[in-house]
Amino acid sequence: MAFEHKSVLLEECIEGLNIKPNGIYIDGTLGGAGHSYEICKKLNSNGLLIGIDQDENAIEAGQKKLLEFKDIVKVRRANFSQFESVINEENIEKVDGILLDLGVSSHQLDTAERGFSYMKDAPLDMRMDTRQTTTAADIVNNYSEAELIKVIRAYGEEKWASRIVRNIVAARQETPITTTLQLVDIIRSSIPNKAMRKGGHPAKRTFQAIRIELNQELNVLKNTLNDMIDRLNDGGRLCIITFHSLEDRIVKRAFKDNQDPCTCPPDFPVCVCNKKSKGKIITRKPIIATEEEQTNNSRSRSAKLRIFEKVEVK
Repeated sequence: MAFEHKSVLLEECIEGLNIKPNGIYIDGTLGGAGHSYEICKKLNSNGLLIGIDQDENAIEAGQKKLLEFKDIVKVRRANFSQFESVINEENIEKVDGILLDLGVSSHQLDTAERGFSYMKDAPLDMRMDTRQTTTAADIVNNYSEAELIKVIRAYGEEKWASRIVRNIVAARQETPITTTLQLVDIIRSSIPNKAMRKGGHPAKRTFQAIRIELNQELNVLKNTLNDMIDRLNDGGRLCIITFHSLEDRIVKRAFKDNQDPCTCPPDFPVCVCNKKSKGKIITRKPIIATEEEQTNNSRSRSAKLRIFEKVEVK
């Protein structure tokens, strides 16, 4: 199917990147290249856009979308955590901006066989990068009861994790859980009707948790942000769109620690830890989608954009 993906907070991201016509920019989550296309429109022949995505379909769609800018675009299949290897191969030391649009793309959700959606019956897959051998089914069927509870509580913040896992373990003893709707049925039977009526699809939190665990999304994010800030030029910006509180807390903390890294006790008259600020937070509060965008694109309702600007200490 065609790669359909509406770029969230598009204008806000382009404004937030503060694009220089001859600058070097990284879109670490290329997707359908909606953000990248708008970045390229602001670059001249000396500028460069590097698009990175681990999804094979996104790479194909992104290259097609950006064809008219082929002279100033390089597309690489990788996880955004590998961005340093990508720019090192291009002999690039620093860049002027980096954009991350986290989470699952509309295309991945709408392509049933990818197994991300709890609304369609499909193999229980959920791999962002199909070169990976482990799938969501491996987690559901092979993790211990304690491991599964930990994952669903930590990454799904699911109140009913213990009941859900108890029923998963009982079901998989009878037959392997291999499809999305098999798992959805187990989750539905685990949550009281009164709780299900209070909001959202009952499987949403559990599916999110398994997806995050499988793709190591939070660890990848946490381990990459400082490196991204270090590889920005003076005045360069890092723009990140998150879609749930777990991601947002990691970004918020990383930005704060890079703006105010001092670990000295508050009553010290002078700083002795010698940790220097790497820049400033542009967004005191996260930018959210307008009411119009939220109406037109339901995915934008939970989106939050945070922006950090590198400021080199003279």
